[in-house]
Amino acid sequence: MIISYHGHSCFKLKGRRGTVVTDPYEAYVGFNLPNLSADIVTVSHQHKDHNAVAKVKGTEANPKPFLIDCPGEYEVGGISVFGERVYHDASQGSERGENTVFTILLDDVRVCHLGDLGHALTETLIEKIGVVDVLFVPVGGSFTINPEQAVAVIRAIDPSIVIPMHYKTPEHDQKVFGDLKTLADFTKEFGLEPTPVPKLTVEKDRLPEEMELVILNQV
Repeated sequence: MIISYHGHSCFKLKGRRGTVVTDPYEAYVGFNLPNLSADIVTVSHQHKDHNAVAKVKGTEANPKPFLIDCPGEYEVGGISVFGERVYHDASQGSERGENTVFTILLDDVRVCHLGDLGHALTETLIEKIGVVDVLFVPVGGSFTINPEQAVAVIRAIDPSIVIPMHYKTPEHDQKVFGDLKTLADFTKEFGLEPTPVPKLTVEKDRLPEEMELVILNQV
């Protein structure tokens, strides 16, 4: 599987059985989504910086991407997706509503996208999510968990690979996202500052023995 990062909370997972795009966004974030195609699009919640489904094209196998935007169990072309309901805030959704954590099984690799998670995970939720090989975790705070909370969630899930998302960059609209923490804020809290890479190739039989933090350049 090849993982590429396209800004904010949007990733593309390209595997042997197909392609998944997570949380495509409108230009409202401050920059434009690149041209992407996918067999499946997952949407963690219905905010315009996460649900720009119309901007993602289909593939030869699936001219229109299959949309998954709520909890449940799905299988599309040999790709399995499991969604668990959580909240966008620490008040049972009373402030920002619900959010779905998606675990995607592609090429035998389990990838978990936390969306705009706004609270700590219970033991029950951690058990439901199960084993995680690659974790996409929001780290910017304000709308989601902050760097300190993100580190606690990472430790609780204990993935093989951690990839941060949803943090402030100079390209973001500062009027909307100016209060987000930066990637540097998170890496300081995590205690590592790896060199960013343009993409990541993940194979089930070559996962790191110790948890690894990977920073992906936005492409």
